[in-house]
Amino acid sequence: MEFSSEQVLEHVVKAMESKKAARIVSLELKEVSLIADYFVIAHGNSDTQVLAIANAVRDAAEENGFPLRSIQGLDAARWVLIDLGDVVCHIFHRDEREYYGLESLWSDAKAVEYA
Repeated sequence: MEFSSEQVLEHVVKAMESKKAARIVSLELKEVSLIADYFVIAHGNSDTQVLAIANAVRDAAEENGFPLRSIQGLDAARWVLIDLGDVVCHIFHRDEREYYGLESLWSDAKAVEYA
């Protein structure tokens, strides 16, 4: 079954919310970059929470049949990157999120609003 990037995004955000991810931000990159359609950025307040959020996203991908291209950063749990093709997830530890300021690097991207 083929899923749109918007459907993948919806499942990813729900998975993150289920683990109480903080400050979930989705950036639409369609008009800005060829890297992906969306970046989803969130953080956890501990290594354990970062891992829980990453595992929830991985589980959602597996349960729904989304393409899971790669996961990086699980060992350190400070910045986990999950590549789902058109949707790329960045799950930070709170301190790393503040340090890297990824949202400001993609300030040309439009933030996605949730209902």
